[in-house]
Amino acid sequence: MILNSNMAATRPSPVVEAKRWIADKTFAPDLPLLNVSQAAPVDPPPLALRQAMADTALTLPAAHVYGPVLGLPSLRETIAARFSQAYGGTITPGNVAITQGCNQAFCAALATLAGPGDEVILPTPWYFNHQMWLSLSGVKTVPLPTGEELLPTVAEAEARITDRTRAIVLVTPNNPAGVEYPADLVHAFADFARANGIALILDETYRDFDSRPGAPHDLFADPAWSDTLIQLYSFSKAYRLTGHRVGALVASPERLVSVEKFLDTVAICPSQLGQHAALWGMMNLDQWLAGERAEILARRGAIEEGFAKLPDWHLSGAGAYFAYVRHPLDAPSEALARRMVDDIAVLALPGSMFTPEGDPSGAAHLRIAFANIDTTGIATLMDRLASLS
Repeated sequence: MILNSNMAATRPSPVVEAKRWIADKTFAPDLPLLNVSQAAPVDPPPLALRQAMADTALTLPAAHVYGPVLGLPSLRETIAARFSQAYGGTITPGNVAITQGCNQAFCAALATLAGPGDEVILPTPWYFNHQMWLSLSGVKTVPLPTGEELLPTVAEAEARITDRTRAIVLVTPNNPAGVEYPADLVHAFADFARANGIALILDETYRDFDSRPGAPHDLFADPAWSDTLIQLYSFSKAYRLTGHRVGALVASPERLVSVEKFLDTVAICPSQLGQHAALWGMMNLDQWLAGERAEILARRGAIEEGFAKLPDWHLSGAGAYFAYVRHPLDAPSEALARRMVDDIAVLALPGSMFTPEGDPSGAAHLRIAFANIDTTGIATLMDRLASLS
């Protein structure tokens, strides 16, 4: 069989791999599976949004045909206006492209920046799909350790710059670690990227669930932000549109010329129905989204309280949808995660799926997607973890 060597060298998707662990298993009625592996809403969009989507599907013929490659103009305009207000800067519709989810936005951004043999710096633990796309593209991943606080430093990044470096990627709030990067740290990395002539890719998929009031950074206040910054965003989490695949990429109009080539090749256009749903959500669901954020923050509080009472477990990071936890068991995280399925009916992802092979910090951690369970479920999770030995 002929197979692209980059494809063959790329590790499997952790979510897909973990689903294989439970594919043939049956769980007892008194010990049902707690699935905290994948960070995605498990409920459909709110009823009002589903009704709006149904109305669009029934009454708007344009929702069923090809649309503009870079997305619905009204959605691009709304994102530009709302983000300009939120960040205190100037973003125009010409800075915005709509994509088939945020992963595609990342792929499009990287396709404009790097080719085989080039390098991109990823803080560890990293979001696995970012690393997978680099591997598939023949781009070298340069790991950037983050230490006990799970925050990257410019000094460590400086030591990893070469003449092949094309970008550094920050995810905040972070997946998998949950940490919210301080505004001054984000700004320092923007300055670092500009000084070294590379791009800063800022993935803000979980911006709607940041615990801090106000803008999480001030990068868009710089009139020259588009020289360096590429922002990524997802509608999947905010409005539960996971199955409709709607994301956004914010960059310079000049970069979007190249983004358009990529998107036309791989998608032709974003999902029309999904785009209309995202637009309706932005126009009508602010109060509902505030309630969703409050619920996620309550679950985060329950996670923090639970691990504070769990002997020998250490909550290294928590935020957005995630807890990144150092376990006390005498086993590497992948072996432990597999055993947890059998022993306590919990499916979590090992930290080793978010780090380079052999990284001891990955072997010591688990990622728990606490957004998948309510506070009662979190209490059950703590009881089950406490029973491990």
